[in-house]
Amino acid sequence: MSGLTSYNGSAIVAMVGDGCVGIAADTRYGVRQLMTVSCQRKKVFQLTDQCFVGLSGLATDVQTFSQLLDFRVKLFSLKEERTMQPKMAANMISSMLYEKRFGPWFTEPVVAGLDKDNNPFVCAFDFIGAMSKAEDFVVSGTSSEQLYGCCESFWRPGMDKDELFETLSQCLLSAADRDCLAGWGGVVHIITKEEIITKTLKGRMD
Repeated sequence: MSGLTSYNGSAIVAMVGDGCVGIAADTRYGVRQLMTVSCQRKKVFQLTDQCFVGLSGLATDVQTFSQLLDFRVKLFSLKEERTMQPKMAANMISSMLYEKRFGPWFTEPVVAGLDKDNNPFVCAFDFIGAMSKAEDFVVSGTSSEQLYGCCESFWRPGMDKDELFETLSQCLLSAADRDCLAGWGGVVHIITKEEIITKTLKGRMD
């Protein structure tokens, strides 16, 4: 990632467990490596009861795109009188990104959720909407390379919600420590059929 996609920095990872799915992001809001404005930046947004989207990239586009997503999901619920499933949300995001391909949103989303049969679903996109589905984990942001290394080492199939939280947390913190554009704490959401567990992480601030 280079240019405007790495202007603010981010680390986002979604991971599949056994009947559960998790998504985690750092909370740093900064301008390149020159200045950190805040460590309370929201990068993961809830679309439905069991679907979240993480948005890496340029902070202004993240804000605008998240509001547009919220509008489109609510409009779908009103028109169709049903909840949008994670795969539908992913296809909608893909088309929204692709229709702006000549003047793209500088954001690379990650979708994580459970469908109506409680099957985990995770996928990631580039900024013109090419979808990349996975059975284990997906990553996005300036820390992508570091996250891939950590996730490939730590992820294993069949993790329950507590093991998934621990794995996600360690992957996020380990990767963010190796990227000066991300870090300064994090937030982890674990989605199960009964509940959504949200925990904040304290990270290095140096």
